[in-house]
Amino acid sequence: MAVSVDTVYQKVLAFANKEQRGYITPQEFNLFADQAQKEIFEQYFYDLNQFTRLPGNSTGHSDIVTNLEEKISLFEKYDQNIRVSGDFGNIMTSEIDDLYRIEMVVVDYETNSGVEESEFVVAEEIQLNELNKYGTSPLGNWSKKRPVYTRYKGSTNPQAVKVYPYPKPAVLDNNGNWVFTDRVLVSYIQKPTKPIWGYVVVNDKPLYNSNTSTDFELHSAEESELVYRILVFVGIAIEKPQLAQMAGGLGSAQIQQEKQ
Repeated sequence: MAVSVDTVYQKVLAFANKEQRGYITPQEFNLFADQAQKEIFEQYFYDLNQFTRLPGNSTGHSDIVTNLEEKISLFEKYDQNIRVSGDFGNIMTSEIDDLYRIEMVVVDYETNSGVEESEFVVAEEIQLNELNKYGTSPLGNWSKKRPVYTRYKGSTNPQAVKVYPYPKPAVLDNNGNWVFTDRVLVSYIQKPTKPIWGYVVVNDKPLYNSNTSTDFELHSAEESELVYRILVFVGIAIEKPQLAQMAGGLGSAQIQQEKQ
């Protein structure tokens, strides 16, 4: 499902070199490729928000919302075991290097209490300004059967998460292994891996090296969009506005066709 970074690079070179418009180095391409992938990925969520407000159709392969959800699903990770740190319900989201957006938090209190089956409960997200309202309400107060979590910006972690009631922290045993009394699992959307066109230099020319390359993680349907977006950056970098305008026009036409 991934898009070949070499295929995109060769197409970008073909467009950029036509009529001697310019050459793009591997280093420049890698920078532009990373930016293009980030922009397309982020646009998924704005588009999904827009099109969920509109009526869809019963044909799955032509429904825009279905297609967007399929593209986003490539980045979804489910039930990742996350360590609880300290006595105040903070879970170590900082240890998730590829975290983009949290989708769900589930908690299993007293995993090692002798109960034969784990009893995971989905935690409800509440806002920081709602803590007092929920915490002091006889009906809305959280419990182990109805846990909640809130997100905030920590001193070193922009996506810090605190769970209520506080799960017990994991502890190290004598062998240096983590032992979990309470378990917290997080489902989240991961960030795309940075694309890299790796190469070796032969006779002063860079040649593609698949062993050091990383393909785009986007859906294969995004190949053309990647080429157009990168070409816009190339046109700006080599001061060829005609190239940027051409690529921008092609990209806009494709987007318009997809969203009709």
